[in-house]
Amino acid sequence: MISTSSNRPKQLENLKKRIRTCMDCGVCMSFCPIYRETIRESALARGKNAMVRALVKGELEITKEFAKRMNECLLCKTCAVNCPSETNIPSMVVEMRSAIVEARGLPLAKRLVFRGLMKNRKLFGSVIRLASSFQWLFMPKAEGQVRHLPLFLSALGKNRRIPPIAKKFLRDQVPLVNSPPKGVPTRMKVGLFIGCATEFIFPQVGKAAIDFLTKNGVEVIVPREQGCCGAAVYLGSGDFKTGREMADANVKAFKDVDKVITVCATCGSALEDYAEFLADNPERAEAYKEFGAKIKDISEFLVDELKLPAAAYQASAVAKGLKVTWHDPCHLNRYQGVTRQPREIIKSIPSVEFREMPDADRCCGMAGTFSIYYYDLSQKIANKKLDSIAASGADAVVTACPGCMIQLMDAISRHKMPQKVMHIMELLE
Repeated sequence: MISTSSNRPKQLENLKKRIRTCMDCGVCMSFCPIYRETIRESALARGKNAMVRALVKGELEITKEFAKRMNECLLCKTCAVNCPSETNIPSMVVEMRSAIVEARGLPLAKRLVFRGLMKNRKLFGSVIRLASSFQWLFMPKAEGQVRHLPLFLSALGKNRRIPPIAKKFLRDQVPLVNSPPKGVPTRMKVGLFIGCATEFIFPQVGKAAIDFLTKNGVEVIVPREQGCCGAAVYLGSGDFKTGREMADANVKAFKDVDKVITVCATCGSALEDYAEFLADNPERAEAYKEFGAKIKDISEFLVDELKLPAAAYQASAVAKGLKVTWHDPCHLNRYQGVTRQPREIIKSIPSVEFREMPDADRCCGMAGTFSIYYYDLSQKIANKKLDSIAASGADAVVTACPGCMIQLMDAISRHKMPQKVMHIMELLE
């Protein structure tokens, strides 16, 4: 049994306090997106807590099936924010995923991708660039900016529609230092964390953020040493070892700036969570804590730090005349507590009409690798979000997470809905 083995994962000791707080009341049944689709106890926060409790007691082993149930979680944190005992099951799941890696090892495919590619930004970019040269072979059908991924690439989803890889990556479009235009005084200097999806798929989002910030007196540094935030690595897959190496590189890359601006909710949340999950000694704990305090979502920074007047927000050419609705990314809303600021920005833009959708904070079902391994379930969850988008009567759904954008593009395309999917920075001139 795992409980008596010399290979007993160290993380199990960290879970005892978390599992004691759960009252088994079942309130989470009303909120968990996965449970609402599957009606399966193991998908529920209460069910996962019971499994971990049994594991800690030595009544269960970390089997392949156990690992599958722990991976069947969006980490959307809906259960945690609605829990009467404030039990943070998503954090327990992340710790448990690390325990699973310690007990069973990391699958070969993930070892190759995480440790061989994603940790090495230059090599990762080269492979993505090579892939982009052949994407016309793999994705021959196009619907606007969304292409069909054939069934033989089943690891990436069943006939999934995905946006094409950018012809020119973000760091190839912008210099290291981006200064305000001549005549505009510099008010502040910040670093921009560009992440993976913004770098390779949506470089226009990063470019729009830089242009808007510099126009408003902010010098933007784009460190070349930065890499992946590690969300899929340490949060999604429990590879704390590789996640720690990624964290160290990012902390070092942004050591000379006071603020780190993100245009991806998932990246922002993952960067802030380094201290909670990856700090294995006092030195790292302090460094990660200081780094986490620097992280600001772009809308949070514009509204709360720069305090721009409403007149600063003018509609971009593609946004003029649009009726738009806002999708709250889980990692922006429930993890970072940012909900008011993006709405303030959208409502300030002349010639753009804001329409609040029902259940704007409902998870879209993306959750990184979850949508790959549980694609059909992911799409069932996304369908609920589509109902809300349609009910808003909007022309476009706006968000601040490239992962959510990919998920919504896929779902909207599959259902042949007319709405555009946009990042909030694409609304601004």
